[in-house]
Amino acid sequence: MNITLRSLKPCGLIAAIPSKSHVHRLLIAAALSDHETVIKCERTNDDIDATVRCLNSLGAHIAFGEGMFSVQPIRTPIDEAVLDVGESGSTLRFLVPVVSALGVTAHFLMKGRLPARPLSPLRESMEAHGVRFSDAGSNPLTVSGKMRGGNFTFDGGISSQFTTGLLLAMSRLDEPASITLTGKIESRPYIDLTCKTMRTLGIRTETCENTYTVTGRSSHAPSFITAEGDWSNAAFMLALGAFSEEGVYVSGLDFNSSQGDRAIFDLIDRFQGNARISSESCGFRNGTKTAVPSINAADIPDLVPILSVIAASASGTTVIENCRRLRLKESDRIASVCAMINSLGGNAEAVGDSIVIYGTGFLRGGTVESVNDHRIAMAAAIASVICTDPVTIIGAEAVKKSYPAFFDDLGKLCGQKITPETKTEGEVK
Repeated sequence: MNITLRSLKPCGLIAAIPSKSHVHRLLIAAALSDHETVIKCERTNDDIDATVRCLNSLGAHIAFGEGMFSVQPIRTPIDEAVLDVGESGSTLRFLVPVVSALGVTAHFLMKGRLPARPLSPLRESMEAHGVRFSDAGSNPLTVSGKMRGGNFTFDGGISSQFTTGLLLAMSRLDEPASITLTGKIESRPYIDLTCKTMRTLGIRTETCENTYTVTGRSSHAPSFITAEGDWSNAAFMLALGAFSEEGVYVSGLDFNSSQGDRAIFDLIDRFQGNARISSESCGFRNGTKTAVPSINAADIPDLVPILSVIAASASGTTVIENCRRLRLKESDRIASVCAMINSLGGNAEAVGDSIVIYGTGFLRGGTVESVNDHRIAMAAAIASVICTDPVTIIGAEAVKKSYPAFFDDLGKLCGQKITPETKTEGEVK
């Protein structure tokens, strides 16, 4: 699906969609609990659907309707299962330890770039605890053997998702277990989100410096939980406000959330100010943008595509540092972010593990390949607001991975219907 956008004039209020990061964790923790849980989640997406599909294949009973997930936990694990994770890296990395804790032989079916994305050092750490893996890069990936307890030690700078998967799995191990992370821990806020979610579901966790343990269960876990609003996807709408004369505001976001991507609010404020916070919403209106000399992306890799658009619209040079993990996303996001900005008439380059954006205050427009990356597609759509010429997004359907209604919501804020079929000026080609 290709979409061409031109002459968008955004303004108004939009509700944040449910946090994909939070919902993944809620669903898995609920499926591993000992009681039924209802999770309020107004919208779903391809990645969340993958987690539901896999948990049901493992013996849970999860149904979605009227904006709610009803989760009946896994009572008796099955012996063997085929798990279709699609392109969801979170689903794969969270469930590999979980199936091993349950003692299930699992065959993970993967799509897109997922088979090439690394599982080390999680793989080696789990193998040391009795788990067997098929060859690296195999698809399906087969994981078998009952995982033993004890201490899991590995580099915390690779992926916080490895730690999350092990923490969730530890709630179903037969033996005590702990995780010790070495080196610099990246995306620590998302490990904190995991611990918070587990505690919400009655699974007690403890943290001592870089060591994490699961210590037991509470008998007072709630049966009804509301998913948090998603800062990661709200980032695109907040950035849209930074290009709006009247402003765009987002409701349903929690400034006390453990989601690392809540940093987007302060970062946009550093570029231009003009922030507004009320009891019901937060957002921005257009202001004069000045480059932020240095941004550390270690804990916020998913914000880099939209930050690059804001940086291109600012005056001066912005350097986004510590981007090495972006090479392992749905695309090589260092390359695809630079390609997006340059395709739109901006100037961005990769320098080692950093992205340097030479902001000129405007973009020209052009054609952007989404390279099947949802965040590239959404960032290009937001960039169209400041482009003098139309922006065509090739493969715009990539947004289904995390925000299927993105173009519907964008159209509401711009007062027009965005569909692939129309050729009306100001809409879609």
